[in-house]
Amino acid sequence: MKIALLGTGLMGAPMARRLCGAGFDVTVWNRTRAKAEPLAADGARIADAATEAVRQADVAITMLEHGDAVQDLLFAQGVADALPRGALLVDMSSIKPAQAREHAAALATRGIGHVDAPVSGGTLGAQAGTLTIMAGGEAADFARAQPVFAPMGRSTHVGPHGAGQLAKLANQMIVGITIGAVAEALLLAERGGADPARVREALKGGFADSRILEVHGQRMVERDFAKRAAVTVQLKDLRNALATGAETGFDAPITRLFEQLYASTAEHGWPDVDHAGLWLELARRNGMR
Repeated sequence: MKIALLGTGLMGAPMARRLCGAGFDVTVWNRTRAKAEPLAADGARIADAATEAVRQADVAITMLEHGDAVQDLLFAQGVADALPRGALLVDMSSIKPAQAREHAAALATRGIGHVDAPVSGGTLGAQAGTLTIMAGGEAADFARAQPVFAPMGRSTHVGPHGAGQLAKLANQMIVGITIGAVAEALLLAERGGADPARVREALKGGFADSRILEVHGQRMVERDFAKRAAVTVQLKDLRNALATGAETGFDAPITRLFEQLYASTAEHGWPDVDHAGLWLELARRNGMR
């Protein structure tokens, strides 16, 4: 199977390595070629243009920052027209559900299948092949994508086109809000005189335990806010959730509050820190930084 992977950033590069390691014939492209070139050592071919990367592809994967970038690549830069008829486009970017449905419909007129399959698990999950993959689309296309998903993580078919993106929005709402709960709780403990590292340890195994407390809580304790998933990306996903809510007549007051908090984090100088960096904004508000 020939696979083209478009977008070799923090997530795309380790995903490409997993596919190369599984024995697939992989061609990669990135807007900044230098970010793709290290993948040659893993056996990937480096394409100079996205259209070149997909011309012989059975499956093309997009892993881009947002829906407008996917839209531009597919339909302005010509990737949709360069894909062979009968190919499958797997969009693993996190975009609006409405955009995913629009892309699927436009690709169908060209005889190209589409699965929206955003992921959760971050760079660590991408490296380890333990991503959670949430897929929307036709059942037959999901089945076609199974051999491609397998080296990258665990996949679940959650519904028709756009449903994968809905699942990812649900994921990001829970992640973003829980990061805020962990940050606020640890800061309160610290303000009151408790050791936040020991508080985090004490909470393990109880009802407050979570993957967020484990991973992001440790980052907060260590003041380690190096970018894995940036504040700007978390903010984009929360805004997509609010936009989707507006389209469907759904009120999401908790998500709206956290959109404001992440926006404030970015405005106060931390747009590109890890999303656990919401701690920085909450600490600033309490004069604790």
